[in-house]
Amino acid sequence: MATANGEGGHPATSKAAISARSLVKTFGAGEHAVHALKDVDIDIRENEFFTLLGPSGCGKTTLLRLIAGFELPSSGTILLDGKDITALPPYKRPVNTVFQSYALFPHMTVADNIGFGLKMLGRPSGDIADRVQKMLALVQLEAMANRRTDQLSGGQQQRVALARALAPAPKVLLLDEPLAALDLKLRKNMQIELKSLQAETGITFVFVTHDQEEALTMSDRIAVMRSGEILQIGSPKEIYERPTHRFVADFIGDINILEGQIAGAEGGTAQVRLKDGTTIAARLAEGMAASGAAAVAIRPEAATLAAQGAPADLTGTLENVVYFGAASYLHLRLPSGEEFVLRQPGTLEGRDLSPGATLGIAIQPGRARVLE
Repeated sequence: MATANGEGGHPATSKAAISARSLVKTFGAGEHAVHALKDVDIDIRENEFFTLLGPSGCGKTTLLRLIAGFELPSSGTILLDGKDITALPPYKRPVNTVFQSYALFPHMTVADNIGFGLKMLGRPSGDIADRVQKMLALVQLEAMANRRTDQLSGGQQQRVALARALAPAPKVLLLDEPLAALDLKLRKNMQIELKSLQAETGITFVFVTHDQEEALTMSDRIAVMRSGEILQIGSPKEIYERPTHRFVADFIGDINILEGQIAGAEGGTAQVRLKDGTTIAARLAEGMAASGAAAVAIRPEAATLAAQGAPADLTGTLENVVYFGAASYLHLRLPSGEEFVLRQPGTLEGRDLSPGATLGIAIQPGRARVLE
C-alpha cells in the first residue's frame, strides 16, 4: 500500500501528463464578465496525485472541466503527453471524470455500471467481463457485483464510480470533490483508499477540493488557487511549512501572522521589526525583496513557552488555554494587540496560567517565515 506522501506503488515521474499554457477562461462579456482563470500555467506529472486546492469560486473546478473538455478555454493551450488537446471533445480525450454526485445508473447492477463505458467504446463482451472483474477486485466489491447501485452505501457508490472511471484505463483521472457527500469517518477512510488506488494503478489523479486536510493527506503535490490564479505549487510539506504567500499560509492550517518592517537581511534571513518594536528573525522566500513591509508567519507548533528566566523572542498576555490531550493551545495577546496562539506539548504544571499572566514565547529557529 502507498503512503500518504506518495511512497510505494508507481512513483511520479518528471514527465508532464497534463500541461496548461497561458490558460484563460472568461464567462460573459463586458462589465458582467467573470474571469474564472487568469493566464494559468501548470504541469501535472505522470503517475502523481495532484490536487487543486482553494476556496469556492477560485477556478479549480473550471480548470478541471477544461482538462476534461467539458468547457473550452477563452485562450491558451492544454497538452496531454505533449499533444495539443485543447479543441478535442471529451470522448476523444483519454481522460475520465468522477463527479461529486457519482452519476451512477440506479437501475443497473454494480457490474453493469462499471462495464457501461467499455460497452459504449465497443469493446468485446469477453474483454468487458474480464475488465469488470479486475475493477471489482481493485475496489473490493466482488460480492456486490449483482447488486443495484441504489442498494449501496455512499462509500460503496463512490467505489463503483471510481471503478467505472478506471475501467477504460485512462491516462488521467479527474476527481471533482468526490468525497464531499460522505460523513467524516468514511471520508477519512476513503482518502487513504484513493491514494492507495492511485499508487496501485499508476494513473495520474487530478483531485479538486476545498478541504486542506484532504489535500495534505493524499497529495504528492498541491496547487493552491485564489481568484483564478495559482499562487503556489509544492509538496504538502512545502505548502505547509514554506508558504510563499500570505493567503497560502492562512488557508492551510492554523497560523499566526504578525505585521512588521524588514530592518535588514543576511543569508536569506531577515530581521523583522514588529509593531511593538520587538525584532525577530524570519526566513525570506527565494527571490523576495529584503526590505519594506512584511508579514511574518509562525505555526502554533513552531512556538512554545520560553523557560522561566530564559530569553524570549516574544512576550504576551495569556487570555485562554485550550486543552487537547497531548498538547494545549495557549491564546496570548501581544503588546501590539495582535493575537498569538502557541501549541505547548506535555505538562503545564508549575507555570502561572491564570488569565492576564505575562508569558515568554520561544520560536523554533528557522520556523518564522516572511510572506508576500
